Amino acid sequence: MRILLLEDEPDIAQAVVDALTHDHHHVVWAADLAAADAAVAGRAFDLAVLDVIIGGDDDAGFRWAQAMRQAGFLGPVLFTTARDAVEDRVRGLDLGGDDYLVKPYSLVELRARVRALLRRETPVKGVAVERGPLRVDLAAQRVWWEEREVELSARAFAMLELLALHPDRVFGALELQERVFPDAESGGIVVRVYVRQLRQKLGPEVVATVAGGYRLGVP
Repeated sequence: MRILLLEDEPDIAQAVVDALTHDHHHVVWAADLAAADAAVAGRAFDLAVLDVIIGGDDDAGFRWAQAMRQAGFLGPVLFTTARDAVEDRVRGLDLGGDDYLVKPYSLVELRARVRALLRRETPVKGVAVERGPLRVDLAAQRVWWEEREVELSARAFAMLELLALHPDRVFGALELQERVFPDAESGGIVVRVYVRQLRQKLGPEVVATVAGGYRLGVP
């Protein structure tokens, strides 16, 4: 999943990026509001982790989240801040936030909250997706095909996870590139490589090629 991180403390930002990258998310870090504006221009994000206090401005994260909601962002928003007053939490939730984590926080808890928020945005109940011979455990990041566990690379799992969470949706090659392989220089090629890898490791029908791109191929 693509996650936007708005955080002006480099040490914290790097730790968060490392933790969420470990969970196979692609994290875009913005150190200030201008960078955050540039990051969302023309890009789709699945979740935003926003520090409330940016550059000494106590309400910067709140205002930016409100503007992002007004611009049409529908994904979950997780606020992080040292401000722990009840009125601050209530304000953040009223401005469009979905969760609130007080600093200093545990990266283990942050990862768990991110997983919970992303699950909440999907029709999936629980933490596993089962479609025909395919079973994907989202929390443990394990995959079975016809009751046989299959080991996938981090990026192959990320592509399968995206397709499995939206089984009836068609993803164009460009969107798959942006959401799963944003750093790849040859996006179209890398998408085809991982589609082929999933078909070889699981089954030829696991990813269907359809008009407009790809979708999960199992019923």
